[in-house]
Amino acid sequence: MSTLTEAPPPLAPDVPETKPPRKRGRWTPYWLLLPGLLWLVVFFALPMIYQGSTSIQTGSLENGYKVTWHFATYWDALSEYWPQFVRSVFYAAAATILCLLLGYPLAYLIAFRAGRWRNLIMILVIAPFFTSFLIRTLAWKTILADGGPVVGALNSLHVLDVTSWLGWTSGDRVLATPLAVVCGLTYNFLPFMILPLYTSLERIDGRLHEAAGDLYAKPFTTFRKVTFPLSMPGVVSGTLLTFIPAAGDYVNAELLGSTDTRMIGNVIQTQFLRVLDYPTAAALSFILMAAILFMVTFYIRKSGTEDLV
Repeated sequence: MSTLTEAPPPLAPDVPETKPPRKRGRWTPYWLLLPGLLWLVVFFALPMIYQGSTSIQTGSLENGYKVTWHFATYWDALSEYWPQFVRSVFYAAAATILCLLLGYPLAYLIAFRAGRWRNLIMILVIAPFFTSFLIRTLAWKTILADGGPVVGALNSLHVLDVTSWLGWTSGDRVLATPLAVVCGLTYNFLPFMILPLYTSLERIDGRLHEAAGDLYAKPFTTFRKVTFPLSMPGVVSGTLLTFIPAAGDYVNAELLGSTDTRMIGNVIQTQFLRVLDYPTAAALSFILMAAILFMVTFYIRKSGTEDLV
């Protein structure tokens, strides 16, 4: 018998080995991040480390300071200046609430009702930034001056009688009172509330409002069920941008307040520049930073949103 033999398959031509393409620009993002990281290290991390070491030192300006791990400075500073801490949180919270009550309607107007006037209103919102923070605060000394039109109008409306009973003003005076300090904080930090709110409201799809109307929802129900929940990232961002700098502010309390309205920022400034007690000033700074960090973390978790503007 004859057997059939199959011809072997043709050999494939030799293909030269090629190396995988080299990834170019793999380190480009890291090089772009390097200037920012260096900036944070030089102007944030190193000063923090230096202040941390200062807070646990003992000594005097004449004899010099040495690191002795004296953590009792924190307890001494907190036990002595806790009223200023409480006052700072209270003033900052009051200013934040006022900024939210004043800023939300204005941001809503700009986002949904301003039309062709939107750019003009936005310029008016950021116009205070064109002048110095100090000049803006000094202007409030003229606005709230004794015998001025604002104080006269509040007297005629008997508003000062109520605020005096609450302890916010003193008789017919507004300057050198808690009300003056809160007014200054509210005015100076109001743009920080309006801008995030406007950005968040502008992102809301207008068709959602139309859908709510088609479902016979009243305007207030639409705001409560649709607009406000969707604007929560702006609310959280605005309140944080207002509360954090307001809690550490000292200019408004220095220019518009008195010794009875001193905030913790005024104490830190005095300890650094006048008393020259650097360990106490550094300890107060770290206590303030830790307190604000704790409150902010708690607030963000309870707000139910992580999508910050």
